[in-house]
Amino acid sequence: MSLSKEVVAVILGGGAGTRLAPLTSSRSKPAVPIAGKYRLVDIPISNCMNSDINRMFVLTQFNSASLNRHIKNTYQFSVFSKAFVDILAAEQTPDSTTWFQGTADAVRQCLRHLDSFPSEYVLILSGDQLYQMDFNEMFENHKRTGAEISIATIPVADREAPEFGILKSDENNLITSFIEKPKKELLPEWVSDTGAAMQQKGRNYLASMGIYIFNRDLLIDLLTKIHPEAKDFGKEIIPNSIENYTVASFQYEGYWTDIGNIYSFFEANLDLTADIPEFNLFDNNKAIYTRPRMLPPAKISGTTLEKTIIADGCIINASRVEHSVIGIRSRIGYGSTIVSCYIMGGDYYETIEDINDNQAKGCPPIGIGKRCYLRNCIIDKNCRIGDDVRLNGGPHLENTDTDLYTIKDGVIVTKKGAIIPDGYVV
Repeated sequence: MSLSKEVVAVILGGGAGTRLAPLTSSRSKPAVPIAGKYRLVDIPISNCMNSDINRMFVLTQFNSASLNRHIKNTYQFSVFSKAFVDILAAEQTPDSTTWFQGTADAVRQCLRHLDSFPSEYVLILSGDQLYQMDFNEMFENHKRTGAEISIATIPVADREAPEFGILKSDENNLITSFIEKPKKELLPEWVSDTGAAMQQKGRNYLASMGIYIFNRDLLIDLLTKIHPEAKDFGKEIIPNSIENYTVASFQYEGYWTDIGNIYSFFEANLDLTADIPEFNLFDNNKAIYTRPRMLPPAKISGTTLEKTIIADGCIINASRVEHSVIGIRSRIGYGSTIVSCYIMGGDYYETIEDINDNQAKGCPPIGIGKRCYLRNCIIDKNCRIGDDVRLNGGPHLENTDTDLYTIKDGVIVTKKGAIIPDGYVV
């Protein structure tokens, strides 16, 4: 049977996303723009579609307006298809008057929406991870091992292990023990046989990726009867299930990163500019889908480009752009230099009349002005950067938060719609 009939996917939108602030101050974490033209939520949805899973719910409760709009404008299927991507926002009902309290509680509160969609399995995904996985392989492993629950796992090294749920499995890939975020002194007890290739890289621990397959009936029982008060899968449901149910590990060895904070988000985007990036946007069989915009091609004049990704609809007159991602409708003025930056671009074009009117009022146009120097920056959507602005991010800067920008781990993040006046220096 096709996975399209066997599976319903639930994509967790995450909490308030405070570690990704200010990018999440006006949008939910799954709606944060990535790679110049996509949104984070496009990643799990595309993985599902490429795996023939086409019934999906996205659970969210914070700043969901832009996410709603993106999904409505992007994922429209044939009227003859049963495929859908639906948003389930936290809501008060006679049964529940609270917000989502955690991953398990979020799925519990939305179980009634799954009633109309029969399935054998429920696939639970995170909305803030960057990876390309064929879920067919995970389901084959789930069925072959006779599992009732499967957890996608990835080998990690000593430095990363304390940030994850770490588990051990037997020769049949069945999980025998699990610990959430172990302290460093406990790690020697949790070494696994991750395979020769992974061990050579020092990746000796199996970490949970937060990707789960549940047999549907068991999931309902766990959330409503067995652990009706449990709030979180990783901290409560999974550890309590290992002794009582057949829980399988599916080891994934491809590229995967958790977009948990500003630096990991920044690094993941700039990594896409490598000659052969680990996350491959150019794979015909693993396409990333997003909103189809009717934008003109990018226009570039007099610019030296080095290891740079440029999205549709840009107008670039900069002198140099290096190791950067330039998002849709970006405008960069003459003489400017952009190094190691993610420029998210704009939601719309200003007319020449708008630009002239704004400049008469002392307001720069949307985009980056002339003779600017930007390094180690994330420029959020619709920012107006004046002429001769210098934003030089790096480890020499202390973390701070202002009305115009935030600095985290040396990365300068301008706030959405911020107006940076001529000559401004950070």
